[in-house]
Amino acid sequence: MDRPSEPVDLTNKSVVKAARLLRGLAHHGSGASVTVLAAESGIARPTAFRLLSTLEREGLVHRVENNYSLGWELARLGRLADPHSGLVSRVQPALDELAAELSETVTLAVPTPGHDFDIVAEATGPHVVGVAVHKIVGQRFPLHATSTGKTLLAELAPEQVRELLPETLEAFASRTIVDREALLRELKEVHEQGYAVIDNELEEELLSVSRPVRDSAGAVAAVLTVEGPRYRFGRARIPSALQSMQATAARVAELLWHGEDGTPV
Repeated sequence: MDRPSEPVDLTNKSVVKAARLLRGLAHHGSGASVTVLAAESGIARPTAFRLLSTLEREGLVHRVENNYSLGWELARLGRLADPHSGLVSRVQPALDELAAELSETVTLAVPTPGHDFDIVAEATGPHVVGVAVHKIVGQRFPLHATSTGKTLLAELAPEQVRELLPETLEAFASRTIVDREALLRELKEVHEQGYAVIDNELEEELLSVSRPVRDSAGAVAAVLTVEGPRYRFGRARIPSALQSMQATAARVAELLWHGEDGTPV
């Protein structure tokens, strides 16, 4: 009997390196030199220069003297793309497993340019009933009354939060934080501890906990959240839930930025 053939690696390493350069440029709003991009991406400078020159000819990067930035053609293609379809298909199994393990609702949200967020994927456990929110993909929620929103706000400087939110915030439940300065104090704790919680703040008897999914540069690329009714998902479950969420967040990051063999993409 013939042995099954080994899977063929179809990865083009030059394309992989070009993608890493583009991702690196995304973290430099005012552009960056080839030396900086090569060092940050772990690519030899001559190789980075050749790749950037090719990307420039195709309109995917723009160069002014020795400074590169993302190009017009990349922006055009981005407007035509579904921003979340590929992401959701890659991470959904990880969300499903976490929801099954905790028997609660799990969501994944991505930040938007206006310091808001879009919920792009969700998974539900086997006995999700009661006050837990259902079918929430695509819905809008307040920043100050959601653990996802608090996670994102905690990444901002206090001055940015003050510009973004009014002094008096809208109340949604009995324990919604309605004072902006009180919220800022909690956001400091969120930043220090690495996760956010809401408890009777968006809906009565609803508790949720969120933690960030970070990219290789440390920026928040997504927010992982678990939520459920307090009679079942109470504060006593937060520590164990956070451990499971940490493993899932690491897995999501691996799925988003690494190939099947573990190498960066």
